[in-house]
Amino acid sequence: MLMVRSLRVLLVEDSKVLTERLTEAIRQISDVELIGTADTEAAALAAVKRDAIDVIILDLHLKQGTGFGVMRALATAQQKPRIIVLTNYDLPEYKNAAIALGATHFLDKARDYGRLPEVLHEICEAHLSKH
Repeated sequence: MLMVRSLRVLLVEDSKVLTERLTEAIRQISDVELIGTADTEAAALAAVKRDAIDVIILDLHLKQGTGFGVMRALATAQQKPRIIVLTNYDLPEYKNAAIALGATHFLDKARDYGRLPEVLHEICEAHLSKH
């Protein structure tokens, strides 16, 4: 029998409160494993280099650096994780820039927060069907 590994998720968010809430929500989703959290661009990129990450949940404004910097750095990576942007800055120019840099989803923290488990579940289904 083939063992299928869980969807490996990295949470990049600078708000401690939101990190705690999202960590709890992510851990409730079957077949999804939270690999770690980061609150700076450098920490996010180090985690991606260190661990096999399938999905990054990415805030645009970080303690140091930005989500855009993370996406730019990953643009040339051989193994690119899927990127779900989760931001308070739901601006068309930000969304267009994020999609151009490879984000697969662009969610507004206030309006779309509750959709995150559903989006992760969809990505997980696609991930599991590949393996």
